[in-house]
Amino acid sequence: MEVAADFARIAASGLDSIRLFLTWADFQPAPDEVDRRMLDRLIAVADLAAGADLALVPTLFTGHMSGVNSIPAWALGGTDRDDRFRVVSDGRVSGSALRNWYSDPLIARAQALLATEAAGALAGHRALWLWDLGNENSNCVIPPTRSSAREWLRRISSAIRAADPRARFTVGLHMEDLENDRLLGPREASEICDVLSMHGYPIYARWAEGPTDEQLLPFLADVTRWLAGGRDVLFAEFGLPTYRRGDPVGEAVRRNASSLVEEQAAAAFTERALTALQRAGSVGAMLWCYTDYAPAIWEEPPLDLAVHERSFGLWRADGVPKPSVAVVEAFAGARRLAAPDEYPWIDLEPEEFLVEPNVALPRLYARYRTSERVGSGDRR
Repeated sequence: MEVAADFARIAASGLDSIRLFLTWADFQPAPDEVDRRMLDRLIAVADLAAGADLALVPTLFTGHMSGVNSIPAWALGGTDRDDRFRVVSDGRVSGSALRNWYSDPLIARAQALLATEAAGALAGHRALWLWDLGNENSNCVIPPTRSSAREWLRRISSAIRAADPRARFTVGLHMEDLENDRLLGPREASEICDVLSMHGYPIYARWAEGPTDEQLLPFLADVTRWLAGGRDVLFAEFGLPTYRRGDPVGEAVRRNASSLVEEQAAAAFTERALTALQRAGSVGAMLWCYTDYAPAIWEEPPLDLAVHERSFGLWRADGVPKPSVAVVEAFAGARRLAAPDEYPWIDLEPEEFLVEPNVALPRLYARYRTSERVGSGDRR
């Protein structure tokens, strides 16, 4: 079976956990219906993960992924949309906006149903580590109020715990949730989540020191932990889109996607990033993503326009490992270090930070970089 082979390859590299995504429309074809066949497949995947000694982080309501928002047709027809991301429904690009799941009663009931049914399917499964309550949800819809964000967190976590009282949670926050106060950030998530998650990519930060600036990652982890009152942080996404020097296709793609980084340079970045995140006391680090997309689907959304999304994989589409795999293998089993007790480069209170986070975050990063150089030398 293909999934079993994938899991065996992942485990053999020294990786010990997998984050996977429940494609919302497939699992929930109607607001009051959850597809039992998809739940059975989820259980089968969890069984395979357990057999490979891999821990699972299933992500609900996906939702946002790789430059598009894939939304069931029944969840469209509202007024919310992020114009940066196309909406895809039933396999086609749609001009419709989204119904806001923080305030729309139909979507609220539907999400609670899926959360309960999915949690019931995996209740007590030995492969289950954490439920992720959504992948970068603020790229789909933003809560109308902070109280509606908190209520959503309580509603979904309660729905899961109704089926699995021992379930643990995280939610896929990303750098933009720190750059802007989107009303569901580390502080709100910490009220429900057992572990905070953060996603960060230097290629998306104009104020980073280039696409391979690994220090951005522990900085984002530290800010997340600080805003969350010291809660543990899993850095649940980082990586780089790559090309292979001398490969005609890769070189051609790079000319159309300037953010691509040569594979050996990406491997060096991966090694520095893992070391930096370990030093920052992160619970763990998850690389985006397992494998490149096959050229056969490059003309489908999102890959038709988001060219750089094609090549974030640790493995190429033909199964050949990129140099970063050797870095992961060498890092496997590294012990977690204690998180810092204080942040001398932070010179304001969380409430002050939230007034203008888009100004405060780059300013604090400049202070962080200086602190890192003064404290222990320039590690780059």
